[in-house]
Amino acid sequence: MPNALATLILAAWPLVTAALFLKLPPGRAVIAALLVGYLFLPEPPAGFDFPLIPPLQKHTIPALSAFVMWFLLYGHEGNFLPRSPVVNLLLFVFIASPIATTLLNSEAIHWGVFHIQAMVPKDALGLVIQQVLLVIPFLLARRFLWRAEDQRDLMYAFMIGGLLYSLPMLLEIRLSPQLNLWVYGYYQHDFIQTIRFGGFRPTVFLYHGIWVAFFMLMAVLSAFALWKTKQRRANWKLLFIALYLTGVLVLAKSLGAWLFAAVLIPSVVLLNARWQMRLAVLIVSFAIAYPALKGINVLPQDRILYAVEKIDPDRAASLAFRFGNENQLLERAHEKPLFGWGNYNRNQIIDSASGEVETVTDGRWVLLIGQFGWLGFLAEFGLLVLPVFFVWRETRYRTPDGYSALIVPLSLILAVNVFDMLPNATLTPLTWMMAGASTGYAESLRHSRDAYKSAQRLQWRPVL
Repeated sequence: MPNALATLILAAWPLVTAALFLKLPPGRAVIAALLVGYLFLPEPPAGFDFPLIPPLQKHTIPALSAFVMWFLLYGHEGNFLPRSPVVNLLLFVFIASPIATTLLNSEAIHWGVFHIQAMVPKDALGLVIQQVLLVIPFLLARRFLWRAEDQRDLMYAFMIGGLLYSLPMLLEIRLSPQLNLWVYGYYQHDFIQTIRFGGFRPTVFLYHGIWVAFFMLMAVLSAFALWKTKQRRANWKLLFIALYLTGVLVLAKSLGAWLFAAVLIPSVVLLNARWQMRLAVLIVSFAIAYPALKGINVLPQDRILYAVEKIDPDRAASLAFRFGNENQLLERAHEKPLFGWGNYNRNQIIDSASGEVETVTDGRWVLLIGQFGWLGFLAEFGLLVLPVFFVWRETRYRTPDGYSALIVPLSLILAVNVFDMLPNATLTPLTWMMAGASTGYAESLRHSRDAYKSAQRLQWRPVL
């Protein structure tokens, strides 16, 4: 169980957020509050469980605190909602669809002599609040991180965060993951999953070693992108940092992050912006289409498993286990396809003899379809992938001011994060923050393009 320090630091984080907003520009305050909170606050079960609302923990306390500071300091300035009607529609579905989910799951479920309780109106309230808390980083980033300089701040923050995290990571690689136990008094996950390739993969203060490796991948890609776009006099420093972080990523012992790095590092370094953007669009297109392809059985699962087995038989066995669970959970989800089964493990398959949950939900997509149906999946994934399509659309046009050199690698990092939500549930406040920043910047490009076109029409309007 979490110790008193875990509770104290979570309780104090709103004060830290307030100090950040009073000392820093709002964009940097948002980045610092969410990023530092994500990296160093204790994972659940540490948190505060108040009646009628979902537990407040490391993913929601920084976002809620930042939202309160925005409201107090800047609530009278600008529009907090996106300009796109499509995005606003997705936001509405994302927040409100749990109400329909609750209403359509008012019956108990029986598995032999065991039963799972029905959903009640208070569940709808809790789920709506949960959805609002989840999407706050998206709205904050769209409001405060829409400029080119904000993208540079964000990628520098990822890189510096990677440098800071590399030290405890190296310590845990050598000694085994112990820091969360030493500092907060508990293990976040099953210790056996930290053992990989004859050594340990670090966990530090995140939920799982996969989360740590993926954040380090983000730091590596940010460092290479900054190196590629930085002035020549500073290039060698950024290159050294990028290579060092790559070495730490290798030592993190996550096969998925290795494969992503093998594809994306050369893409960031060697490809121009147009081809990087096309790769990002291809990645998110596959991510959004994967559940449908899975449902109609067109994915070559056997060939994928055969290829992975050549690399690591243990990883192939793990992937086969995931595929099997996905198939069972997808069949279960098809019984309530639009709004899903809701919470309380109603979307899972239960052993009628023992009452134990038989299925394991790894990927974020299958969790969403099971709990909130296809509408819930499309709303959440739509909010995350549409920014990539918006940026792609706007960067295809030539405007007098051009566009930021860092928006394309940022879109690529967001795209691979969405892709990683197929095998894993790696949705974090950082994912929402990248999506919001990309949405805000795409909106600014669209506004500039429309203003330029209007000026051109006025310039050539005939005089009567």
